[in-house]
This record gives sequence, C-alpha cells and structure tokens, in this order.
Amino acid sequence: MESSISKGRHFYIIGLSYKKADAEIRGHFSLNEEAKTRLLEQAKKEGIDGVLATSTCNRTEVYGFAAHPFQLIKLLCEHTHGTVEEFEKVAYVYKNKQAISHMFRVGTGLDSQILGDFEIISQLRIAFAQSKKIGLSNAFTERLVNAVIQASKRIKNETEISSGATSVSFASVQYILKNVEDISNKNILLFGTGKIGRNTCENLIKHTQNKHITLINRTKDKAEKIAGKFSLTVKDYADLQAEIRNTDVLIVATGAQNPTISKELIYCKKDLLILDLSIPKNVAEDVEELDNVRLVHLDHLSQITDETLQRRRKFIPEAEAIIVEVESEFNKWLETRKFAPTIKALKKKLRMMKDAELDFQRKKIADFNDEQAEIVSNRIIQKIMKHFANHLKEDSNTTDESLELIQKVFQLEEQVR
Repeated sequence: MESSISKGRHFYIIGLSYKKADAEIRGHFSLNEEAKTRLLEQAKKEGIDGVLATSTCNRTEVYGFAAHPFQLIKLLCEHTHGTVEEFEKVAYVYKNKQAISHMFRVGTGLDSQILGDFEIISQLRIAFAQSKKIGLSNAFTERLVNAVIQASKRIKNETEISSGATSVSFASVQYILKNVEDISNKNILLFGTGKIGRNTCENLIKHTQNKHITLINRTKDKAEKIAGKFSLTVKDYADLQAEIRNTDVLIVATGAQNPTISKELIYCKKDLLILDLSIPKNVAEDVEELDNVRLVHLDHLSQITDETLQRRRKFIPEAEAIIVEVESEFNKWLETRKFAPTIKALKKKLRMMKDAELDFQRKKIADFNDEQAEIVSNRIIQKIMKHFANHLKEDSNTTDESLELIQKVFQLEEQVR
C-alpha cells in the first residue's frame, strides 16, 4: 500500500447493495464473468492497481488503488448497463481504513441481506484469484483478502451467527423433518415448479434420502427437466387428484393468482401435511376443515426464519469482537509496511555516515581497531533504529508526519520510493 499511496493513490471500494438499490438497479450494475474479466483487463491497461470485482444478486463492488474513486466508478459503468447518474443515487464509496472495515463486514456476512450468510466469502476468494491471474493483485490485497477469510472462518467456528434455517425452502424441510415421522419412507408430492418449491425439493432429497418424490406441473416438459436433474417421478396434471390421495406430504409451489388446490381435490383417509409455498396462497383456506389435513403457509415458515435471524442477531457482538481483533492485526502490519522503506533508507544513510567516519578516523588514529569500531558503531545504529521503529509503531496517528520529518532531517527523499 505504501508504494501506491506515495504515488498519491488510495485504496477505494465503490459499490451498491440491496440497502439502497432495488433489484432492477442492481441488475443494471451486475457483472457476469466475462464482464469482470474485461473490467480487470481495462484496469490493468489504465494502470489501476490491486483491482477486485465482486457481483452477487445483492451487491456489486469494485476495489482498487486509484487517485480518485471516479476511476473505479467509470470502470464499473463501462462494463455494465448502469449509468454514472444512476450509480451516484444509490452508491457508496469508502476510502483507506473505512474501505478496509467495510470489506471485513461484507466478507464476514454482517452486511448480508440474510445475516450470517457466508456465500460472499467464496465470491471474494474467486475475485482475488481472477485479479491475481490477470496480474493485478499486490501484497496489500493478498494480505487483506486472507485476513477477511480468516475472520470469516473464526466467526463461523466460534459463534452461532450462521446457525438455524434462514431460507424458506430450508425452513420447510426443517418443518417436515420435525413433524413427519419416518420421512424417508413417506410419499412426497411436489405440485408446481416455482423456485422455492424446487429448492425445497433439492433440500428434501439432500436431508431425507427420500426416493418417493413425485412431481406434477401443468406443463409437463418443465417438470421433466427438473425431474431429470433430481431423478424424480413425473405424473400428468390429470393425475393430480389420484396422486394427492397417495401422498403424505404435498408441497404446493404453483405461483398462480388463485388457489390451485381446493377442498374437492382432497380425499384422504390418512394424515396429510400440505405446505403452501406460494404468494398469493395457492391452497384454499377451507382445506383446513378436513379432518386429517394440516396446512402450513409460507408466512408461518417465514416466521421460523425471522426467529432464526432474531437469534442470530445476539451473536453480532461476538462476531464484531473477532473482526476488531483481526482487523487491528492487519492495520498494524499495514503501518509497519508503510514505514519499512523509510526505516530501510535511514539505516542505509546511518551506515554510510558510519563508514565515512571510520574511514576518516582510520587515517588519523594509529593502531585503529577496525573490528571494535565496527562492533560499537553498529550497536549504536541498532539502538537508534530501534527508537525510530518503536516511535512509528506506537504513535500511529502521527506516522505520516514522523515519516516526513525523518525523511527531511536525514535527506532521504532520494532513497524512499
């Protein structure tokens, strides 16, 4: 970072997220893999160092060393459908220490739409690998990404911030597992192929090893596509009533505007659990009047996820304490790097002064003891250096002024780059 800063550059993060930008605007600024590569290649041409780009459905961010954040904003707008005007309405820009702190919050899931969602950390890993491949990474970005990964791992292992169900589909599966005995041998019918329904189906297969899942959709070819992926049985829409009679769990994810499951469709002599994962509701409410039927709607499952999130919030202070620890270690390293060139140049200067003085005294003093003079003068240099280094480490608020003074006093401008 010190070399970039000495060229009048700062570390910036520019981006937008779900907090201020709606899905449509986020879509304008989303970067696919090709666009990311093009953005990085252009950054390299323009001499912008340490650039990383991440893009998820909830946020898009570009990190890098620039003289002005507009260099990064311009890069983002040139490789997406977004305009600068649009960006400025919803954007955030962070610089140096603030940018570092923001990266820690994002990378550890504290800034995610679902608290404790750790998907972003793998995005950061991938972004860094891409940047490195193109030759844009530097010691600063490598160390920072590794520090964020370390904080993320510790939070995952040492706190319960990512425990419990947070997606509705996962909450549905948890509900089924808790409320249906011997689920791996029961018949499950998925009616409709909405996204939540598909995810629930995927989770069910993963968590129950159930081999008796049937899929029905109004358009059969859609159902067959999904069934092929998970090796499920597909039945015709016309068989819906007969299939409901045979099933133990009915998952409805049809996405219609009116109920698709009515009381008349259901005739069952055994217990039937119906999960309605549709908005608006796709199961008629009077279905609940039937004796053996239990109907659970998406709203109820959303509450389960809300409770989980409430519980997760309790662990925020623990997560923040870990971040403070890892981030301050990183900042210490950064300060040390910042003054390393000056310390090196100062040592070189003092050695030159010592060598010149010893040469001078050697000519003047008879029986001059070279070895002893070297030992004594090197020890003195060592002690002087230690004082300077300690001062710079301990008083980080005035590091820049101190460095400037040392460079001025010892006329080091030429050596420090």
